[in-house]
Amino acid sequence: MINQIAEIEGVGRGASGWFAVTQASIGYDHATHTQAEHALLLDFVNPSLGAGARIALEMNIASGKALVQTLQAAIQAAEQSGVQE
Repeated sequence: MINQIAEIEGVGRGASGWFAVTQASIGYDHATHTQAEHALLLDFVNPSLGAGARIALEMNIASGKALVQTLQAAIQAAEQSGVQE
């Protein structure tokens, strides 16, 4: 139903160990594994490494809001501490 993609730089740990993550796909659609009818879907992937380079999350909207608020707070704290990339 809804899908947004962000180009990112990071690493993730999958079944085969750590791999470079180059994209985050964020969507809202029918859930596959949660009990909810619909869910926020987050996939952290590296398409150039194939289907195994994927970390997937399904969560409800309340959990997504909590995640965004906590991420924003951590970013703000890091910026205020003077830490640079």
